[in-house]
Amino acid sequence: MGIIQIVVFIIVAFFIVFKSCWRIVAEYERLVVFTLGRLNGARGPGLRFIIPGIQRSITMDTRTITMDIPPQDIITKDNVSVKVNAVVYFRVIDVNKAITEVENYQYATNQLAQTTLRSVCGEAELDDLLSGRETMNHKIQDQLDGQTDPWGIKVSLVELKHIDLAPEMQRAMAKQAEAERERRAKIINSQGEFQSAQKLLEAAQIIDQAPSALHLRYLQTLREISTENSSTVIFPLPMDLLKAFLPKDK
Repeated sequence: MGIIQIVVFIIVAFFIVFKSCWRIVAEYERLVVFTLGRLNGARGPGLRFIIPGIQRSITMDTRTITMDIPPQDIITKDNVSVKVNAVVYFRVIDVNKAITEVENYQYATNQLAQTTLRSVCGEAELDDLLSGRETMNHKIQDQLDGQTDPWGIKVSLVELKHIDLAPEMQRAMAKQAEAERERRAKIINSQGEFQSAQKLLEAAQIIDQAPSALHLRYLQTLREISTENSSTVIFPLPMDLLKAFLPKDK
């Protein structure tokens, strides 16, 4: 190997080593640096220098991560079997802890979210699980956030996506809903009849106090009958007109 080849080799090797000393860190990233195995801390965005062979770097993403939680088989407090899945939104707020306190923070958060989902939903009844999703979301988020805080993870939001019931339970709930609608319809009908009876009672009291109102109602009824397409109309004769022809009491 000639001198020229040796010089070219040295230059290329130096360029490769020099290039490997630099890291470009994006705005949403942090560079965690270890020197001879000891944590040096995180470095912000920009061009960062790393000593090859002595220092080792790990790039951490600090953006919010969306993680799907697979469906979990859960038995509620009232012994109903359901399948529940959710979505978790979290981000790394302390990159040093996320590296040194847990081996794989995403996998650990996923597993912890599954167990927390089963635990919280298993303590609730089916009606609370279906109608109180917002409350369940906050409970799961609070517990999950408290458990991931030592890892430097902040859980910002948990949302239940689907609650799947067995077919027989769906039929039972449909029958229950139908029975509830019938009950409400009967209550509304009875309330209407009660109000109608009250109005009739008030009308009877008014007519009793003012007999002339009965004659006005009588005339209105005759007017309504005359407008109908009936072939025969029977007019009731007031008893006042017959008093003159009735025998007088002795």
